[in-house]
Amino acid sequence: MNSTQKTAVVTGGAHGIGKCIADEFRKEGVKVYVIDKAAGDHYVGDLSDKAVLEDFAKRVISEDGGIDYLINNALPLMKGIDECSYEEFQYALSVGVTAPFYLAKLFAPHFRKGACVINISSSRDRMSQPQTESYTAAKGGIAALTHALAVSFAGKVRVNSISPGWIDTDYTVYEGPDALQQPAGRVGNPMDIANMVLFLCSDKASFITGENICIDGGMTKLMIYHDDHGWTYTPEG
Repeated sequence: MNSTQKTAVVTGGAHGIGKCIADEFRKEGVKVYVIDKAAGDHYVGDLSDKAVLEDFAKRVISEDGGIDYLINNALPLMKGIDECSYEEFQYALSVGVTAPFYLAKLFAPHFRKGACVINISSSRDRMSQPQTESYTAAKGGIAALTHALAVSFAGKVRVNSISPGWIDTDYTVYEGPDALQQPAGRVGNPMDIANMVLFLCSDKASFITGENICIDGGMTKLMIYHDDHGWTYTPEG
């Protein structure tokens, strides 16, 4: 991204979109710190735990002195109102909203010039399926947190969010209705998100902050009504 090595933190970076983002940063010569609850060659810890966040941030700062990019990507769990307990809902918000806030706070004195925060939200921040309350609330929360942080960090750190739609982390190529229903004509993959992350972290995006960019193949722009353009609604039960 330039000749001076940068430092990135990626939460939930062991698999899927997070891993793709971390890998693409590394290809650009960026030093990447990953935190994930899955076992692996990275900092292993639960993002819902305040002490874990503090220890992780302390380790990053002690090794590098500062950071350039904070990518809040870790997934909250998805449970609906019928089955989600109070504790599970709190856990989803802890991972999806509190951890991104607290990491931004911990790193605030250590962001280097031109630093960026990218929050990974979801197209579910604006639309829903049944029984998704914990996940949807967390994703809506991080989307709102984005513009709040952008204002608080004005002139110091740019903050944006990305709202992915259907992203197949196994890079499966879909055909038929799964692909054709999407205005873009296909299902997304992690590179669609990683490419936007790197763009938003680059100087080419220096006038973009506080934005939530939806990358969903156009699905949230597709108006659907029963018996219109071949769409049919069949109620369950």
